[in-house]
Amino acid sequence: MPTLAHTKHPHDDAPDTAEAFRRMAALEEGAERDAVRQDIVRAWLPMADRLAGRFRNRGESLEDLKQVAALGLVKAVDRYDPSRGAAFESFAVPTITGEIKRHFRDHMWTLHVPRRVQDLRGRVRTAYQELSHSVGGRAPTVAEIAKKAGMTEEEAMAGLEALDSFTALSLDAELPGTEDGYTLVDALGGPDPALDTVIDREAVKPRLAQLPEREQRILYMRFFRDMTQSRIAEDLGISQMHVSRLISRCCNQMREEIMRDSGV
Repeated sequence: MPTLAHTKHPHDDAPDTAEAFRRMAALEEGAERDAVRQDIVRAWLPMADRLAGRFRNRGESLEDLKQVAALGLVKAVDRYDPSRGAAFESFAVPTITGEIKRHFRDHMWTLHVPRRVQDLRGRVRTAYQELSHSVGGRAPTVAEIAKKAGMTEEEAMAGLEALDSFTALSLDAELPGTEDGYTLVDALGGPDPALDTVIDREAVKPRLAQLPEREQRILYMRFFRDMTQSRIAEDLGISQMHVSRLISRCCNQMREEIMRDSGV
């Protein structure tokens, strides 16, 4: 079986695999075709690794990026049609780059960010990096980034905000500047029990207004002034037992009316 010749492309450092692709296209599925395919993939792996290297330092390990690039290379080899006349590298480069970008879009974003904003983020990131070398040690302004990237300042702001949306901070992460273990979850609020009280009071209000004046006064003294039944009985000149019965009757009556009106 002939081996793949690793001659160089006349215009760049890409391997010359044109003949190998023609052989592979002419072969039926089988061991010989698989061997030629593997030779082609091996020959182009250095290029795939170089393309992966362009995306280093973006939150993903270089080894993982190389694996994604290799997957894109395999897809390019399988889909390339030499009969169309285009050089393989012109087809493989966008295929591999697209696979890497898709990996970032589908697997690396912790928060959902619209595709348009993701594209703005990439342009802003590139402009920021280029400007950082020419603005004298300070951070580039939004206006400078917008001008460099060819976008509006509003779009530049959206891109800058997306830079911080690539990963999410755990709620268990300790807040910067704290030494007592205070985390983000400690800063979160909780349900306010007083809200239920407000709802209950609003539901009871019209029913209270319908009660006789004495019953209204008894309930006010018991639940709003926190007076004991014996103290209420003493103020009104009635027995404590009578006060107890009146409170129970009024509460039961209002509860039944509220439940009936709410359909419970």
